[in-house]
Amino acid sequence: MKRLIEDIQQSLEEFADEKRIEFAKKSYPTRMQVIGVSVPNLKIVLKELKKETKLFETKEKLELIKGLVDKEIFELQQIAFEYLQSQKDLYNSLTKGYIESIEKNLDNWLSVDSFAIMIVGCAWRENSIGTEKVEHYLTSDNHWMRRIGVVATVSLNLKAKGGLGDSKRTLAICRKVVDDHHDMIVKALSWALRELSKTDRESVELFLEEYEDRLHKKVLREVRKKLDTGLKN
Repeated sequence: MKRLIEDIQQSLEEFADEKRIEFAKKSYPTRMQVIGVSVPNLKIVLKELKKETKLFETKEKLELIKGLVDKEIFELQQIAFEYLQSQKDLYNSLTKGYIESIEKNLDNWLSVDSFAIMIVGCAWRENSIGTEKVEHYLTSDNHWMRRIGVVATVSLNLKAKGGLGDSKRTLAICRKVVDDHHDMIVKALSWALRELSKTDRESVELFLEEYEDRLHKKVLREVRKKLDTGLKN
């Protein structure tokens, strides 16, 4: 496994681009090492990895994902999250403990949102973890952890990720952060409600009406704009 991870890293390094590194520093600064690989090139490496591990057992795939995350390299972390999402059968094997073992280096919006949607949200949707795990993120002093809990609801409602719509669980989380006006939470809450509005417009309208005096103005403005202009995007 160690050799495979080294090979993946080497493949990524062949695509290293200084301009991409500078872009990362400005767009999603992180303590992790950044190789500087564009999304299209990242997907090339991911495609090869999926071929190489086609015959891997579930245990080996989970070991690989954790090994990639443990390297503390941004692109390897992204590969790990993308790989897990591509292996739909793995969600049935995810546990609260395993998720917590890869819950590290989440110090920027891109890593956080990827982890929230591809790992936590999908595992929650498939009932591999319970709502209490998602709610626990909201109790953290770290705004990135709280954002995970809110963004995880997107997986319940985003059709492109397999979501069918889940007003009950989505709004249960949203209610817990109506008074959290940290910018990262405000943006996440707006996103969560806009995504839910595509499948349950009425519930979102009622939510805005009920909490109008407590919600950040940005949430009210963005979600109402979404409701007024249509639900296609």
